[in-house]
Amino acid sequence: MIRIPLLETPRLRLRAQCLDDFPVYAAFLASPRARGMGGPFAEVAAWGQFCHDLASWHLFGHGALMIERRDTGECIGQVGINHGPLFAEQELGWLLYAGQEGQGFASEAAAALRDWAFVVRGLPTLVSYMAADNHASQAVAVRLGGVLDAQAVRSDPDDLVFRYRR
Repeated sequence: MIRIPLLETPRLRLRAQCLDDFPVYAAFLASPRARGMGGPFAEVAAWGQFCHDLASWHLFGHGALMIERRDTGECIGQVGINHGPLFAEQELGWLLYAGQEGQGFASEAAAALRDWAFVVRGLPTLVSYMAADNHASQAVAVRLGGVLDAQAVRSDPDDLVFRYRR
């Protein structure tokens, strides 16, 4: 059984998900904010994604972590490395719940997981897929050192792909 890491940054704790995280996660996926992920999603589809995020740790040695504020203990989103039949490459992805944007949380969490993937897992590269109109996520990708990769394989031909190298 793989040990899911606990990663800490100055402001955040990135931890394994627990059942108590599902209601707010499902609410996010049911909202228009999930459009960039192919949503909104019904609760049953949200449950499938939630379980995928956990199963990925056991199948691939990486998966999703919940983003928790260290000062309040509040779960504010998720960061993860996605893989499997829906992703051509290991994808670094993030989501923040409403009201948490614009504070650098996505960049801080994604940088920590990216660094873990490169140093601990030895992955040579990661990508982030995003809609062309998702300017906030594009800014995060650039802050993380991502470079547009027009040649990358993608399931949605309209997605932009940012690549990070170790």
